[in-house]
Amino acid sequence: MRRRLIMSMLAGVTLVASAFLGADPVSATQLADPPAEFGTDWHDPLTAAPPIAAPAAKSCEVTVAEAQFRDFTPYQGTYAPPSGCGDRWSKVVLRLDGKVKGRQFDRLGYLHIGGVEIFRTSTPEPSPDGIEWSVEKDVTRYSDTFRQSRDVEMLIGNVVDDTYTGVLDVKATLTFYAAEKPAKPAAAAPDRVLTLQDGTLTTPRNSERIVAEVYATGSGGGCEEFWYLTVPDSAPYSCQADNGPYREVQIKVDGQLAGIAEPFPNVWTGGWSNPFLWYVIPGPRAFDVKPIEYDLTPFAGLLNDGRPHRVDVSVVGVPEGQTGWSAPVNVLVWQDAKSEHVSGALTEVKAGDLANSSTYTPSSENRLDTEGGHGLTVSGYVDTSHGRVKTTVRRVLANTSVHRWTDGENSDGLKATWTDDETVTVDGRGPARTTRTQRTYAMAGTTTLGTDDRLRTVLTLGDRAAVVETRGGRRTAWSRLDDTYTGDATYTANVPRDQRHAVAATSERYRLYGSAGCYDRKVTTVQGVLTEDRSNC
Repeated sequence: MRRRLIMSMLAGVTLVASAFLGADPVSATQLADPPAEFGTDWHDPLTAAPPIAAPAAKSCEVTVAEAQFRDFTPYQGTYAPPSGCGDRWSKVVLRLDGKVKGRQFDRLGYLHIGGVEIFRTSTPEPSPDGIEWSVEKDVTRYSDTFRQSRDVEMLIGNVVDDTYTGVLDVKATLTFYAAEKPAKPAAAAPDRVLTLQDGTLTTPRNSERIVAEVYATGSGGGCEEFWYLTVPDSAPYSCQADNGPYREVQIKVDGQLAGIAEPFPNVWTGGWSNPFLWYVIPGPRAFDVKPIEYDLTPFAGLLNDGRPHRVDVSVVGVPEGQTGWSAPVNVLVWQDAKSEHVSGALTEVKAGDLANSSTYTPSSENRLDTEGGHGLTVSGYVDTSHGRVKTTVRRVLANTSVHRWTDGENSDGLKATWTDDETVTVDGRGPARTTRTQRTYAMAGTTTLGTDDRLRTVLTLGDRAAVVETRGGRRTAWSRLDDTYTGDATYTANVPRDQRHAVAATSERYRLYGSAGCYDRKVTTVQGVLTEDRSNC
């Protein structure tokens, strides 16, 4: 088996979401018994992630896009703000409703309003009888974009022909919740949401906080979709990259390194050679491609000169000329309403040496050991109407992986961990405030193809984060996230669909707890039938 022939390669451009809506938890007595093997229909896609909480306030709904995607022609439309809910909202929620039937690969897409990418996601693969799914995302941070009429562009790149028959029928809406009375302090949503113009950024001269978000995904049907499995040119494997599998997403301002981050190892719904793993429960973030965030506030004094500044995003480790990464940029800006010009300076940029080593050991089971990492500290200050504020951003990245495969790739396995440890300290206007975010991404799995053409994939994926906020050295808030997917699926390869005799057991447990409360839900499927839906908080 050559992985490039078996793995589902995603065609098209790239789309997002935040919390994927499934059915409400039900008791075990309401769950069906699974069949002996997959049939022609299965449970609609769902995840264990929490739904978006709706405020107890007046709401208004606006349809943003409604389209059937058959090719790579984007939907073009116009957005108009809602009437009857004001222009300051306590929350704005995006919802995508979709349906598809027949046969289709996983597809990627985006939703832009006024050029701002507010949504990126992948799609589930359908059953012959058809599936429906829904996705919700809290998009309150884009409120500035929603206050004026804007052009809308949406695309889920798709191919429909005699073989791939699934037409993606989707509808996207925004629900606006009127501001609560008395109104809360306007600390959450940024004052402005900007996009790059010809690769440059011009900020308002009174910007006091600046955050860039980058929807970085490796995709498009080539080896960069499976970047974590690539090997150096010296090793015999179907996906090669000059320096192996280490990837790092960097952002630069006027050529100066301004931020580093580990990309999340997305696995789409045809990944790891086995769509039966994902028919009901997708991997973490498959329907919720969260952006990487970079706090660029240390650069605010430089950026606030009224001139355009070059902003570049690149992915370390991608072979020169290799396509497959998409990295659109939004810039969120908080302004000092009492100042026309917020001056300041960049005081420190200290980058450690980038470590990236891969050791190939040939054997009957080939092995590639990879270690990579990087560190960056950036500091700067701004002189605001409420005094001088210094911001320091420290970020430390690390990646270790062991990739094992046999000749012909009939057995192919990976065990990998990525850590992204970020500390942001804001000193000024009272005791220093520090937010530390420790992100850990994990992947452990093996795909094997037996002599009887039975293909089996066993896989565990983890998305974890620990956040602690302190003020004056005392903890003020904290949270822990653990989103873990496990799957075991087997089918007969290289035969028509009705002869695959597929079986699969998959589960997801999503735990989020901390000073704000607790959420804990687990869902389990067998042969596409929901067999467990349990909440523990």
